[in-house]
Amino acid sequence: MAEEAKTKQAAAAPKAKAAPRKAAKKKAIKQVSQGRAYIQATFNNTIVTLTDPHGNTVAWASAGLCGFKGPKKATPYAAGVIVRTVAEKVAPTGLKDLLVFVCGVGQGRDAAVRALNANGFNVLSIKDITMLPHNGCRPPRLRRV
Repeated sequence: MAEEAKTKQAAAAPKAKAAPRKAAKKKAIKQVSQGRAYIQATFNNTIVTLTDPHGNTVAWASAGLCGFKGPKKATPYAAGVIVRTVAEKVAPTGLKDLLVFVCGVGQGRDAAVRALNANGFNVLSIKDITMLPHNGCRPPRLRRV
């Protein structure tokens, strides 16, 4: 019975409030003036990644992230919207000068480069890093009829 009385008293006693949390320090935004832009333009999607000169990602966006679905993801208009989204994300870092690397054969590749220039970035160079087969796969055997 004594145990039951202790538990009733413990239940009736007000619970101690937890100590208030300390406000978390905001992460310092690293200032980057020069960087790289990687544009991956496929038949199904377009992805733009902005990095610092060492290759560490600063911001990225894709057509799906911007709300496009289906075949609209690979359009030139979607590429322009993607670049505008990335430009807004990277504005606090002060990124201005870009080396652009384009990969893929989609429709958004030219539009993305033009949009980078239109959104206030200085495009210093454009390099196509699309992979090309040198000799390709072995062809199928001749068909016997």
